[in-house]
Amino acid sequence: MKQLVLTLIGQDKPGLVDHLATVVNDNNGNWTASNLSHLGGYFAGILQLEVAEQDLPKLTQALEQISDLDIKIQHGIAHTLNEQQHLRFVITGNDRPGIVRELSSVIKHKGTNIIHFESSKQSAPNWGVPLFTAIATVELPNGVSRDEVVKALEAIASDIVVDVEIDN
Repeated sequence: MKQLVLTLIGQDKPGLVDHLATVVNDNNGNWTASNLSHLGGYFAGILQLEVAEQDLPKLTQALEQISDLDIKIQHGIAHTLNEQQHLRFVITGNDRPGIVRELSSVIKHKGTNIIHFESSKQSAPNWGVPLFTAIATVELPNGVSRDEVVKALEAIASDIVVDVEIDN
Protein backbone atom coordinates (compact mmCIF):
# COMPACT_ATOMS: atom_id res chain seq x y z
CA MET A 1 0.00 0.00 0.00
CA LYS A 2 1.17 3.50 -0.82
CA GLN A 3 0.79 6.23 1.79
CA LEU A 4 -0.40 9.69 0.77
CA VAL A 5 -0.46 12.84 2.87
CA LEU A 6 -2.82 15.56 1.65
CA THR A 7 -2.98 19.16 2.72
CA LEU A 8 -6.18 20.90 1.75
CA ILE A 9 -7.91 24.22 2.00
CA GLY A 10 -11.05 25.76 0.54
CA GLN A 11 -13.86 28.12 1.39
CA ASP A 12 -15.97 26.28 3.95
CA LYS A 13 -19.38 24.98 3.01
CA PRO A 14 -21.52 21.98 4.00
CA GLY A 15 -20.60 18.66 2.41
CA LEU A 16 -16.86 19.11 1.81
CA VAL A 17 -15.84 16.19 4.05
CA ASP A 18 -18.53 13.96 2.57
CA HIS A 19 -17.41 14.80 -0.97
CA LEU A 20 -13.76 14.16 -0.11
CA ALA A 21 -14.59 10.88 1.65
CA THR A 22 -16.69 9.75 -1.32
CA VAL A 23 -13.86 10.45 -3.78
CA VAL A 24 -11.40 8.54 -1.60
CA ASN A 25 -13.78 5.60 -1.19
CA ASP A 26 -14.87 5.47 -4.85
CA ASN A 27 -11.22 5.28 -5.92
CA ASN A 28 -10.23 2.46 -3.52
CA GLY A 29 -8.44 4.71 -1.04
CA ASN A 30 -8.51 4.17 2.69
CA TRP A 31 -8.77 7.27 4.96
CA THR A 32 -6.40 6.43 7.86
CA ALA A 33 -5.96 9.70 9.78
CA SER A 34 -6.92 13.36 9.57
CA ASN A 35 -7.00 16.69 11.31
CA LEU A 36 -9.65 18.98 9.83
CA SER A 37 -10.70 22.45 10.99
CA HIS A 38 -12.82 25.48 10.20
CA LEU A 39 -10.53 28.50 10.43
CA GLY A 40 -11.45 32.04 9.42
CA GLY A 41 -14.19 30.94 7.04
CA TYR A 42 -12.03 28.27 5.43
CA PHE A 43 -12.02 24.52 5.71
CA ALA A 44 -8.42 23.38 6.17
CA GLY A 45 -6.82 20.10 7.00
CA ILE A 46 -4.29 17.40 6.65
CA LEU A 47 -5.24 13.87 5.74
CA GLN A 48 -3.42 10.54 5.48
CA LEU A 49 -4.60 7.93 2.99
CA GLU A 50 -3.42 4.55 1.86
CA VAL A 51 -4.07 3.08 -1.56
CA ALA A 52 -2.90 0.08 -3.56
CA GLU A 53 -0.22 1.02 -6.08
CA GLN A 54 -2.40 0.11 -9.06
CA ASP A 55 -5.15 2.52 -7.81
CA LEU A 56 -2.78 5.41 -7.07
CA PRO A 57 -3.04 7.19 -10.45
CA LYS A 58 -6.86 6.99 -10.49
CA LEU A 59 -7.16 8.29 -6.91
CA THR A 60 -4.63 11.08 -7.49
CA GLN A 61 -6.47 12.23 -10.60
CA ALA A 62 -9.85 12.14 -8.83
CA LEU A 63 -8.50 14.21 -5.91
CA GLU A 64 -7.06 16.78 -8.32
CA GLN A 65 -10.55 17.12 -9.90
CA ILE A 66 -12.14 18.38 -6.66
CA SER A 67 -12.72 22.03 -7.56
CA ASP A 68 -13.87 23.22 -4.12
CA LEU A 69 -10.54 22.38 -2.44
CA ASP A 70 -6.93 23.24 -3.15
CA ILE A 71 -5.29 19.86 -2.48
CA LYS A 72 -1.56 19.19 -2.34
CA ILE A 73 -0.57 15.51 -2.44
CA GLN A 74 2.65 14.17 -0.94
CA HIS A 75 3.80 10.57 -0.96
CA GLY A 76 4.29 9.26 2.57
CA ILE A 77 7.74 8.39 3.84
CA ALA A 78 8.29 4.92 5.29
CA HIS A 79 9.37 5.07 8.92
CA THR A 80 10.36 2.62 11.60
CA LEU A 81 8.43 2.22 14.83
CA ASN A 82 9.92 4.55 17.43
CA GLU A 83 10.22 3.47 21.04
CA GLN A 84 10.63 6.97 22.47
CA GLN A 85 8.13 8.18 25.03
CA HIS A 86 5.38 10.56 23.93
CA LEU A 87 4.06 13.24 26.26
CA ARG A 88 0.88 15.20 25.83
CA PHE A 89 1.05 18.73 27.23
CA VAL A 90 -1.98 20.90 27.89
CA ILE A 91 -0.64 24.45 28.12
CA THR A 92 -2.74 27.38 29.32
CA GLY A 93 -1.76 31.02 29.79
CA ASN A 94 -2.57 34.61 28.93
CA ASP A 95 -2.62 35.08 25.16
CA ARG A 96 0.01 37.36 23.65
CA PRO A 97 1.90 37.70 20.37
CA GLY A 98 4.83 35.27 20.18
CA ILE A 99 3.55 32.67 22.64
CA VAL A 100 3.65 29.83 20.06
CA ARG A 101 7.20 30.80 19.09
CA GLU A 102 8.24 30.79 22.75
CA LEU A 103 6.69 27.37 23.38
CA SER A 104 8.08 25.80 20.21
CA SER A 105 11.53 27.24 20.92
CA VAL A 106 11.61 25.62 24.37
CA ILE A 107 10.41 22.31 22.97
CA LYS A 108 13.07 22.40 20.24
CA HIS A 109 15.80 23.46 22.69
CA LYS A 110 15.06 20.46 24.89
CA GLY A 111 15.48 18.16 21.88
CA THR A 112 11.85 17.07 21.74
CA ASN A 113 9.94 16.76 18.49
CA ILE A 114 6.37 18.05 18.12
CA ILE A 115 4.17 15.24 16.82
CA HIS A 116 0.85 17.11 17.09
CA PHE A 117 -0.06 20.68 18.01
CA GLU A 118 -3.44 22.40 18.41
CA SER A 119 -4.01 25.87 19.79
CA SER A 120 -6.86 28.28 20.38
CA LYS A 121 -7.62 31.64 21.92
CA GLN A 122 -10.65 31.90 24.20
CA SER A 123 -12.42 34.77 25.83
CA ALA A 124 -11.75 35.06 29.57
CA PRO A 125 -13.75 38.06 30.83
CA ASN A 126 -12.76 37.52 34.47
CA TRP A 127 -9.05 37.70 33.60
CA GLY A 128 -9.10 40.81 31.44
CA VAL A 129 -7.12 39.15 28.63
CA PRO A 130 -7.91 36.21 26.35
CA LEU A 131 -6.60 32.78 27.34
CA PHE A 132 -4.29 30.81 25.09
CA THR A 133 -4.62 27.03 25.18
CA ALA A 134 -2.42 24.55 23.36
CA ILE A 135 -2.36 20.79 23.28
CA ALA A 136 0.99 19.48 22.15
CA THR A 137 2.12 15.89 21.80
CA VAL A 138 5.88 15.64 21.77
CA GLU A 139 8.37 12.83 21.40
CA LEU A 140 10.70 12.85 24.38
CA PRO A 141 14.30 11.88 23.53
CA ASN A 142 16.21 9.43 25.68
CA GLY A 143 17.94 11.18 28.57
CA VAL A 144 15.47 14.08 28.84
CA SER A 145 13.01 13.94 31.70
CA ARG A 146 9.45 15.16 31.34
CA ASP A 147 9.88 17.31 34.47
CA GLU A 148 12.77 19.12 32.79
CA VAL A 149 10.55 19.98 29.78
CA VAL A 150 7.62 21.04 31.99
CA LYS A 151 9.88 23.34 34.07
CA ALA A 152 11.28 24.94 30.93
CA LEU A 153 7.78 25.53 29.52
CA GLU A 154 6.48 26.98 32.79
CA ALA A 155 9.55 29.27 32.99
CA ILE A 156 8.35 31.17 29.91
CA ALA A 157 6.01 33.26 32.08
CA SER A 158 4.40 33.14 35.51
CA ASP A 159 0.94 32.75 33.93
CA ILE A 160 1.75 29.53 32.03
CA VAL A 161 0.27 26.30 33.43
CA VAL A 162 1.38 22.95 31.98
CA ASP A 163 -0.47 19.67 32.59
CA VAL A 164 1.17 16.47 31.34
CA GLU A 165 -0.22 13.12 30.22
CA ILE A 166 1.91 10.15 29.11
CA ASP A 167 0.84 8.88 25.66
CA ASN A 168 2.66 5.55 25.58
